[in-house]
Amino acid sequence: MRTRCSPAALATLAALAALAFTLTAAATGVQNPRMSTAPTAPAAGATAAALPLVIAHRGASGHRPEHTLEAYRLAIELGADVIEPDLVSTKDGQLVARHEPDISATTDVAQRPEFAARRRTAVIDGTAVTGWFTTDFTLAELRTLRAVQPREYRSQDFDGRWPVPTLDEIIALAKRESAARGRTIAIYPETKHPTWHREQGLPLEEPLLAALAREGWTTRDAPVWVQSFESGNLRWLRPRTGVKLVQLVGEPGPLDFADVAGYADAIGASKALLADVDFVARAHAAGLAVHAWTFRDEPRHIDARFGGDPLREYAYFFALGVDGVFSDFPDTALAARAAFARAGATAPGTAP
Repeated sequence: MRTRCSPAALATLAALAALAFTLTAAATGVQNPRMSTAPTAPAAGATAAALPLVIAHRGASGHRPEHTLEAYRLAIELGADVIEPDLVSTKDGQLVARHEPDISATTDVAQRPEFAARRRTAVIDGTAVTGWFTTDFTLAELRTLRAVQPREYRSQDFDGRWPVPTLDEIIALAKRESAARGRTIAIYPETKHPTWHREQGLPLEEPLLAALAREGWTTRDAPVWVQSFESGNLRWLRPRTGVKLVQLVGEPGPLDFADVAGYADAIGASKALLADVDFVARAHAAGLAVHAWTFRDEPRHIDARFGGDPLREYAYFFALGVDGVFSDFPDTALAARAAFARAGATAPGTAP
């Protein structure tokens, strides 16, 4: 749903954009040559863009151990539009939610003597990693482990409470909560290291498509976004599913937006990349949505130009026109979005 902005709301939007630009210029001392003035609000009477989606990054991972059903459930309770599971495979080909195949920091496996001998070094996408890997555990074995908070500056109070969830359990949670709350909660799975998984004989794409097909989630209007840093598996997926696909981009360099638009519906871009204020406009011109990552409340994760205030950071990126934000703290993202809504927009967005 979209509405027209009032003159007062447009003025507030312009003020938000101007503030964001002022903060940037003050912090850097250099004006981006591609933006000679602050981003401008729509002309009076123009249609306001839909509000950005709030994507719960690994669930409400700022409050609970990441990629647990409780982290996803809390994110939904807080009001997130979307929950984001990273997908890896077990030894027996089951998809589970972990940020990486290496589970040393996100589970209690290091304290489990029965699995001590499984610690090894693996080369993943050219990098040697030493630890315990989901691909060396059956689902039944993995389910005996418990999730822990990997960031030492966050609460450890919930360590050891919850197991590693499967993709099927996450889908069931999203469907159950959608029915109970009368709103659609989407899922946003990321295929982690898909080429490496395929090299292990444990491809991610086929079981993911099978899981989505069991739910009838095969078209663009399904409550699903599938994301990957690799383009090869997204290109493979494009003719095999109609669900929305997202190309993740984290490093600076040439990016052919038109090419990406040939196989994806959106770009998931790091906040650093979006400092180029033309990025969002160029993506939109190619028909791509832009989802920015990753927003966190702790000052150590917030650019100095925002004075450690996450609300000011969100305001800046909302003013740039992003269509969604990945956040460890969906409650903060929603508070920032509510302030943005008071400036004129009225409903969460999806894709252009």
